[in-house]
Amino acid sequence: MGPRPAYLIGYSEIRTNLPGGRQPNAVTQRACLVRADGTGRRMLATSLTRRPNTWTAFTGWSPDGRTAIIAAGWQSRENGALEEAQQGFVYNAEGWLLDSYFLDLATGRLTNLTAVERVSFYNAGMSFWPGHPGKLLFTALVDGESHPFSMDLDGSHKRDLAGSGPGFIYGVSVSPDGKRIAYHKDYQVYVADADGSHARHLETGNPFNFCPTWSPDGKWLLFVSGEHYDCHPYLARPDGSGLHRLASRGGYRGVVAFLDVPDFHGGSSDVPAWSPDGRWVYYTALVAGAVELMRASPQGKVEQLTHSAPGVLHYHPSPSPDGRWLLFGSNRDSVRQLYVSQADGSDPRPITHVRPGQAAMWAHWQPVPWEPEE
Repeated sequence: MGPRPAYLIGYSEIRTNLPGGRQPNAVTQRACLVRADGTGRRMLATSLTRRPNTWTAFTGWSPDGRTAIIAAGWQSRENGALEEAQQGFVYNAEGWLLDSYFLDLATGRLTNLTAVERVSFYNAGMSFWPGHPGKLLFTALVDGESHPFSMDLDGSHKRDLAGSGPGFIYGVSVSPDGKRIAYHKDYQVYVADADGSHARHLETGNPFNFCPTWSPDGKWLLFVSGEHYDCHPYLARPDGSGLHRLASRGGYRGVVAFLDVPDFHGGSSDVPAWSPDGRWVYYTALVAGAVELMRASPQGKVEQLTHSAPGVLHYHPSPSPDGRWLLFGSNRDSVRQLYVSQADGSDPRPITHVRPGQAAMWAHWQPVPWEPEE
């Protein structure tokens, strides 16, 4: 029972059992903050949820850990009912609005960056651009397709990075030096220059490829590849060489069902993550009826970190910035809670305490250790 890490963790809480499908539960989502020892939980940006049918989500941090990135969404009940009837998303400006904000944790000041020089009613995935402290990345729906954009810190100078030709671009990742981007377009992996030019298809031979992420040294791309709902962690060089399957997920579908009512979308993608030093890839796999925490070295050494009863789910593993700790979700106590353990999965402790009918999801480590106020 050693000391806990001195970080803050941003995450989201959501109701999971309200009748009516996805929309009635989605609009209950709230961005929250907690210390990595489980103390000090508080809700963030509550002013953004005063309008009916609005919600917030914690989606990231500034590099110095002083600013939170908050997504704020609105969806009409009518649009939600239409989606339930059609069993799929119906995105339009009349029924949806999603924007991304900066939240200064010291002052509480909120800044809506995607409303500046607005390009879409649906703007998600905002993050800081590695190697360029004055530059941001986000994705926006444009004519029904997802496009990556760059912009300045004040929301100005938005630039579409989609390049030429149609296609739904998602899962964008920027190389550590900030000079290249990787993404999947219509479920195929591409690597392009930072401005979206010179896009090159990384051929895998598989129909489904999802969410490439750069290794910490920029020499490898990690993504899942295979068939939809039967895909596994793969590694490849940015030029496509060295492609190989790193590990098997053992039949795990790769999505986390976060609602206790029928969800036409199926859940939240559960993708692998690099350790900060690049020595491990953390992922989840089905073993003897449980979805377990796993890690594999780039050389192929596989370790199972949890050993659970059938039916137990682990999800969204995320190593701490110093590599010493592992943040993950689990329903091991019947409710989807967040936990922090040692990097090898030992000594896990819950850091959230949501009640049945709720879930704690989508957690993000503060980039630098938390310092107590004087």
